[in-house]
Amino acid sequence: MEFKHLRSFVTLAEDLHFGRAARRLSIVQPALSMQIKMLEHELGVRLFDRNRHSVTLTEVGAMFLPEARATLKQSAYAVDVAKASSRGEIGRVRLGFVSSVLPELLPKLVRALHERFPRIQLELKDMPGPEQAAALKDGRLDFGLMRLPTVIAGIHTREVLQETLTVALPRNHPLAMRDSLTPEVLAQEPVFILARQYAPGFFDGLMQALDSHGGRPLIASELGEFTTMLALVSAGLGIGLLPTNAARALPADVVSKPLALGGYRATTGLAWVDLNSPVKTTVFDLMNELLGVD
Repeated sequence: MEFKHLRSFVTLAEDLHFGRAARRLSIVQPALSMQIKMLEHELGVRLFDRNRHSVTLTEVGAMFLPEARATLKQSAYAVDVAKASSRGEIGRVRLGFVSSVLPELLPKLVRALHERFPRIQLELKDMPGPEQAAALKDGRLDFGLMRLPTVIAGIHTREVLQETLTVALPRNHPLAMRDSLTPEVLAQEPVFILARQYAPGFFDGLMQALDSHGGRPLIASELGEFTTMLALVSAGLGIGLLPTNAARALPADVVSKPLALGGYRATTGLAWVDLNSPVKTTVFDLMNELLGVD
């Protein structure tokens, strides 16, 4: 069964006039008559009753009409999907991320992607950097937004965000009265930090910055999540060191103060293995535009 025969049938069923239907189809009337006969022969049914004065659908033709329309609509949709896929306008992209991109960068990306490419499905996964790297290499992620620096064979990275460091303290803590803090005043405080296993480059860079600006404070615990850190700070069990964006959603009884570390910045980057599909290229180009990826 050819699609052109279905289109001819639907057009004739709408017009019930061979001349008008042929003009709509941009074919001659005998060609239309031949296509209808071929379709009826293939189906083994009569779709139209026609005489010299009128054309009407048979009962079988009336039953067949909505199915023919649905088939043509589905075929047009299939063509559209194929073309949109080749242009990178449809598909699924899996993106890992860390907490610093939650307040601003990630919502900005999600909003722009939905507005410009509504048929691209963005699957988000909250994952620490080492897990993102493993998922990128084995194909479970397409892109990652992870803490830098990191050097992993086969993974490309580009910087998208730099942040100063913040100290999270209980609201009634004596240091909460100060405008900013230095490593020296934290020397006797139990401090929570992000564990090295979750962000080795971030951990090492922070330790070096602390060493060069007054020394490391007493590390009470290395944690896997900043949300856990803030919960412990809220409970009065210590203070937390975290990137500024990760401290934008604080518990009610926790305050944050800038940590003076000179020019040190915590860095978040975009990571990927390859751009081997049109939809990956589309999302990469959009991130390039929105996040400042070069």
